[in-house]
This record gives sequence, C-alpha cells and structure tokens, in this order.
Amino acid sequence: MLKALETSPPSAFKYCKTSPEIIRLAVMMYVRFPLSLRNVEDLLHERGIDICHETVRFWWHRFGPMFASEIRKRRVEGMRSSHWRRHLDEVFGKINGERHYLWRAVDHEGEVLESFVTKTRDKKAALKFLKKTLKRHGRSDEIVTDHLRSYGAALRALGITERQETGRWENNRAENSHQPFRSRERAMLRFRRMQTLQKFASVHASVLNHFNKERTLNSRQNF
Repeated sequence: MLKALETSPPSAFKYCKTSPEIIRLAVMMYVRFPLSLRNVEDLLHERGIDICHETVRFWWHRFGPMFASEIRKRRVEGMRSSHWRRHLDEVFGKINGERHYLWRAVDHEGEVLESFVTKTRDKKAALKFLKKTLKRHGRSDEIVTDHLRSYGAALRALGITERQETGRWENNRAENSHQPFRSRERAMLRFRRMQTLQKFASVHASVLNHFNKERTLNSRQNF
C-alpha cells in the first residue's frame, strides 16, 4: 500500500540523502502505529537503516502533510458521491493545561472525513466545522450528532435541521473513530501547540483511512 504514495514529485526529495522509500516508511510507521520517535529509530536500525530520531521528526513535519494530501486528493472525489450518513462528534484534550476540542466527521463506513481543532465548543465553532465539512465533502442525507446544542444551532443557521439525528447509540461510529487517535496521543505524550494537534490529526486521519481495509470482509489472499 505504500506504493500508492509514490506519486510525490522527485523535487520534494531533492536535497535528501536518504531514498524516498525509506522516508515514506519512517513517516508511515510514526503516524500509523503508536510509536515514539526513538521507537521508529530503533526499528529502522534493526533493518540496517542508521538515522537519528530527530531526522524522523524532521521528515514527519516536512513530508507528513504532503503524503496525507496525496491520499486525501484521491479519496475526496469518491467520497463526495456518498451522501447517505455522516457522524459528527467532538473530543477534548489539553494543550499546556488549556482545554481544546477536536471535532471529527465520519461517514457510515467509519472513514474519517474531516478533523478540526478549536478552543471552544459553541455555535461558532460548530458552524465553522460544518461549513468546512460540507464544502469539501458535499451535503449528506442524515447527520448524526450527540445532544450538544451547538450542533442544533449550527444546523439551524445552515437550514438543514431536519437532517439531524440524535438517537441513542446512533453515533458509535464517531465515538469509535477517536480510539486510534487517543492511543497515538498517549504515545506522543500529548501535544504542546494547537497547530501541531491540527496538523497531526489531519495527517493521522488520512493515513488511517488509507490502511483501513476491513480485513474481516476480505479473504487473506485478496487482502
């Protein structure tokens, strides 16, 4: 599946002494699995690749968003035709002792469509998140949320209140989508800046979708 990411222009790796394949492997290992920078350094060292953990950090900051953009570009067009159901939910986290909120939109198959970080959980933040999601992925027939009143206020402002659903256990798709990110957050010992959280959440969502092949629905040979 890493071969699907080999569309990056050669100029992106122009001044890198390491091959693009190793850079992709290091970035994907760091983003996909709950590993620290030093864990990635040790795993690559076992494979005969001698790099520093700070090099992995540099690669992640420079190439992570580029790889995520490549994945997202190929998937967005196909997702726009899927207007059946969207699940919205938010989860809080602390950055330097201050509470922030990570909003997440998930489709009916568990694919993460959008990740958005804000300092508040009011109507203004919900409206901004909904506008960004609708602009990129189009409108949906059903929008499942929890009972947070900010969603209702934002949907009324957009004139699509009739599409909201708030049934019990209906939003498990969005709730479950937080679990891989939470385990990854613990391995990183949380975040220190809002921009870093937004950047990593977006990249992590794209990489998670890329490797989400639902093994239970495929034979071993096809997988």
